Amino acid sequence: MSNGILSAAAILAAADLKFEDVAVPEWGGAVRIAVMSGLARDDFMTRSDDGYSNFQARLLMATAVDENGVRLFSADQLIALQGKNKDVLDRLTEAAMRVNGMGQAAQESIAKNSEAVANGASGSGSPGTSASQ
Repeated sequence: MSNGILSAAAILAAADLKFEDVAVPEWGGAVRIAVMSGLARDDFMTRSDDGYSNFQARLLMATAVDENGVRLFSADQLIALQGKNKDVLDRLTEAAMRVNGMGQAAQESIAKNSEAVANGASGSGSPGTSASQ
């Protein structure tokens, strides 16, 4: 590794978005879960939270990518993604949180906010904002 000063071209060309392929036998293959780009993270953090399955679907929209790193799901597919098998969504969400450095504290906060929404209370904070690095 060089200790020199990087150029903009070198930074933009760097392949820095690590990923993990997660087996999903229920769907007949694997799903690639990647570190969120800055753009994907901004998009993820600006969407509203309407419960845990919404959080999971939004997180997967931001992290599930194809072999070229292009996001698999768009905003208009959110509800359809929420309708998928909860066990698969849980498995993929766990991988997405792991790959993106989102720890147990973030998961507990999400669950707490989800319970508040379910009980009619207003949740505070936004899921994912307490991610640890």
